[in-house]
Amino acid sequence: MPAAAATADAPAGIGAPLVDTHGRVHRDLRISLTDRCSLRCTYCMPEQGNEWLAKTSILTLDEIERVARVAAADGISTFRLTGGEPLLRTDIVEVVRRLAAITGPDGRPADIAMTTNGIRLRELLPALVDAGLNRLNISIDTLRRDRFHELTRRDRLEDVLDGIAAAAASPLRPLKLNAVAMRGVNDDELVDLVEFAVAHDAQMRFIEQMPLDAGHTWDRSRMVTQDEILQTLGRRWTLSPVPGRGGAPAARWTLDGGPRTVGVIASVTAPFCGDCDRLRLTADGQLRNCLFSTTEYDLLPALRQAQAPAAERVDATIDGMLRACVHGKLPGHAINDPSFLQPARGMNAIGG
Repeated sequence: MPAAAATADAPAGIGAPLVDTHGRVHRDLRISLTDRCSLRCTYCMPEQGNEWLAKTSILTLDEIERVARVAAADGISTFRLTGGEPLLRTDIVEVVRRLAAITGPDGRPADIAMTTNGIRLRELLPALVDAGLNRLNISIDTLRRDRFHELTRRDRLEDVLDGIAAAAASPLRPLKLNAVAMRGVNDDELVDLVEFAVAHDAQMRFIEQMPLDAGHTWDRSRMVTQDEILQTLGRRWTLSPVPGRGGAPAARWTLDGGPRTVGVIASVTAPFCGDCDRLRLTADGQLRNCLFSTTEYDLLPALRQAQAPAAERVDATIDGMLRACVHGKLPGHAINDPSFLQPARGMNAIGG
């Protein structure tokens, strides 16, 4: 995958908004902390033979903070921590603490969110809340132990359920549960998953399966579409669309008039690219302007020469790279175009 450098026609200057050539203002940076995971979900990575990122290439706590501070000065107001599995990072609590201390140009602290499989959540949640974590998304594709084992290749459903229970008892809201909807795998559990979420004061969100698996085995025919999801749920509840989606990836519907809602992230059949306000930072320091991008912007050289005398120049380089990344963003991901190419990285190495 080619690495790109800042371009001369990408406007520079720390403190100006990150606006692309299509007028989209970017406010969300998804930070992948590791490509490693405690599960081996079939739609994400193979059970064995994974090529992990070299430890020497993984961003340090100081490097993550440095990029985040420049991004916040440029108007990024939300940092979402992802992986792999972010709770595998030994300094995860301190990562949250450092990012939660960052304020934007308006003086407001950054919003810190996390997407996790929940396995270590019971253990770490009190410290994460104390450090400044604001929101949680927890992945759970099935409520059946045998199916969970088959899908993730690990017998850890009870740990995930325990983490969800801990999150439900915490002050973190909104609490969201994510499931990838797959034909012949869990499409018979859609109603069960929504009822489970409602019982835990959470919003269930279903995700159309996307071509982001490391093995490049994605099959469109196995994907359950948004229309199919809504049709299934509509036999149990009266669904009404919630207006005012903005840049959120999930479209939402109320259940029987509310206040409970269900969300669907339909990246394949109903792309929301026109309102996308997200950038991504991989665990090895590559900026990406789209999940499906085939171009990356390499911050590592600048970060690794960040000695004190060169600090201002390094921050200016980070700012310039952020602007080049935004400037190079396409109008959409073109999944449905015959010319579409799946990214070389799998989802675990890109960050959710």
